[in-house]
Amino acid sequence: MARIAGVNLSENKRIEIALTCIYGIGRPRSNQILKLANVNRDCKVRELTEEELARIRQIIQDQGSVEGDLRKEVQLNTKRLMDIGCYRGLRHRKGLPVRGQRTHTNARTRKGPRKVGGLRKKA
Repeated sequence: MARIAGVNLSENKRIEIALTCIYGIGRPRSNQILKLANVNRDCKVRELTEEELARIRQIIQDQGSVEGDLRKEVQLNTKRLMDIGCYRGLRHRKGLPVRGQRTHTNARTRKGPRKVGGLRKKA
């Protein structure tokens, strides 16, 4: 099983798709990494040699933050917004949409399950 940036890649997937399992790598960046490493993007992970895996690991390490470092960076950016008390920080703190979406009818992902009010049994 191939392990890159602390993530086990599925052996049955094409390397182009398998790299997207790493946080911070999408399809475009995956293709760019494979082009730099001179690896065929259509071959499966199990077909790669150790030399090709080493080249991919090195390029990912050189290009910038992925996985834990990137998650920490995003979390610190959110915390900074909350600490300075800006509008976006307040929206993060309240658990509401941050980027101007409507909340009257939608935003169930951010707000959580619907709470039905006003239905109480009389004592």
